[in-house]
Amino acid sequence: MLDISELSHLSGFSASKLRYYEEVGLIRSAGRRGLKRLYENEVKTRISLIVLAQTAGFSLSEIKEMIGADGRPALERNALAAKADAIDVTIRELSALRDGLRHVMNCTAPHHLDCPRFQRIMRVALTKKRTNAKKIIKIERSVDDMRVE
Repeated sequence: MLDISELSHLSGFSASKLRYYEEVGLIRSAGRRGLKRLYENEVKTRISLIVLAQTAGFSLSEIKEMIGADGRPALERNALAAKADAIDVTIRELSALRDGLRHVMNCTAPHHLDCPRFQRIMRVALTKKRTNAKKIIKIERSVDDMRVE
């Protein structure tokens, strides 16, 4: 058994984040020792899955579905393939951005705004900003929905 401070130290998550994860059903405490929550050792597996899934870009609600009520992962291969494809797109976009920044860094144009490639980078950034703003709104709604449940 691990108490919440041990789990916090082990996982790197704050105690408040662990309590939130418990509140939304991602992890489950097994009881208390005084005022501290206690967790079975299997919670380390759940925390590892949460970290891995968050790193891959899954939302908490998606992670909750993947972990399942019994704690055994139910990983849908289609969802994993879709996330892997999305990561590939992100990698291509970041690689293009890196290459563009390196070009601008070495560009011989008298001013960065005179560089046609820098102009294209700025146009893409503006388009991405609008797209990301829509994604953020969608995520915020998803989190709000999760809190209501």
